[in-house]
Amino acid sequence: MLSTDKIMSLGSSSKLLFGASRKTRIVSLSAIFLAACAFGAAGVAPMAPDAANLPVRSITEELAVPSLAEQIAQLQAADHVYLREEKVRPGDTLASLLSRLGVQDDAAASFIKSDKLAYSVLQLKAGRRVQAQTNKDGQLQRLRATLSDNNGQPVKNVVISRSSDGFTATESSATLERRVEMHSGEIRSSLFAATDAAQIPDYIASQIVDMFATNIDFASDLRKGDRFNVVFETFWQDGEFVRAGRVLAGEFINGNNKYQSVWFDEPGSKQGGSYYSFDGKSLKKAFLKSPLEFSRISSGFSLRQHPISGQWKRHEGVDFAAPTGTAIRASGDGTVEFAGVQNGYGNVVVLKHWNNYSTAYAHMSRFAPGLKNGMKVSQGEVIGYVGSTGWSTGPHLHYEFRVNNQPRDPMSVDVPNAQPLAGAELQRFKTVASEMSHRFALLKPSDNTDGKDGGVKLAAK
Repeated sequence: MLSTDKIMSLGSSSKLLFGASRKTRIVSLSAIFLAACAFGAAGVAPMAPDAANLPVRSITEELAVPSLAEQIAQLQAADHVYLREEKVRPGDTLASLLSRLGVQDDAAASFIKSDKLAYSVLQLKAGRRVQAQTNKDGQLQRLRATLSDNNGQPVKNVVISRSSDGFTATESSATLERRVEMHSGEIRSSLFAATDAAQIPDYIASQIVDMFATNIDFASDLRKGDRFNVVFETFWQDGEFVRAGRVLAGEFINGNNKYQSVWFDEPGSKQGGSYYSFDGKSLKKAFLKSPLEFSRISSGFSLRQHPISGQWKRHEGVDFAAPTGTAIRASGDGTVEFAGVQNGYGNVVVLKHWNNYSTAYAHMSRFAPGLKNGMKVSQGEVIGYVGSTGWSTGPHLHYEFRVNNQPRDPMSVDVPNAQPLAGAELQRFKTVASEMSHRFALLKPSDNTDGKDGGVKLAAK
């Protein structure tokens, strides 16, 4: 049924149609008629049956509740696996390590002691993690450890597993995650004390020494307050530090001098690359400033009274005091001209270099294994070890630098660097150098250091 309001509305609408064309009036009236029919249909549509009158049926079923005692018995009867992880501590023995891992298994201990690969677990450094899987009785089911060092060898995972036939030990290459870390430090006593405070691995500290060895004598040139920044690689497995990688860039402020170095990959080179200053000049000089990593000069290039003969004569080299057995490095690329015993020099090695340069290393305790006349050696390669042979009153290295067989003071002689980068290689290098320069900016002392340990660490993948 239509209400009075709706009828009035329709009437009003019809009045508006009288002024329109006949066709328009017909279409409009048809639309109004259809709308009126729709409203009427909605008004008389029947309602659905009352839901309350629908039939309802109740269903009852008994459910068996498991016995709690049976559930406990089943859990106790099942084989459970227990996982535990521990870090190797200084002075650890196999017994103490297995005890902390919850392993109570004499057969497993005997196998680890007798198997060469399994025994390598005992060679882990302090701080390394070991994971063990045991059953409820403490019998070892599986043990895993990661073996690594910084001698360029691949990192290995050693796994000891139990089977029906006994134990087996296997090794596989580790999948490592590479990260790039940035650290800063300040010299307060020594380089290694500063790197320890800045949480820099010793392997990286040694690379810092090699990187700046042609400019800084780390035994005598360091001053309190000197600062350094370093960017280097680290490698991780399952969130655990495995080993340090290569130094990618370094900056050392030694007094009023600033030295910067960036590693640049060179696929064609023997070393895979080398270090350059930020303007693309090679930092590799023809000769190292010191053939020993850490020592002190006990006698310089000057007139002196000989400690044995008592006569005053010119000392034609530099003496570096160091403990017996300290490694002696070749100060430059060259060929072994002489390796043997020579009067007051004792065990001595003479290297012939390019452009009539030569160097001599005397009073060695022994030569490097396999060293012989005519052999080619590279800069930094170990050629012997400090001793006190010949006319010597104590362990030290007597080092001579000669040009056309004439002695020169090795601490003041000026030698050229290798060729700088150019062309496309220089452009590629600038991209690398720009990134490292940005990283150094992030390590500014005023922004990052807290003044407590002399160092700061930032890390990025």
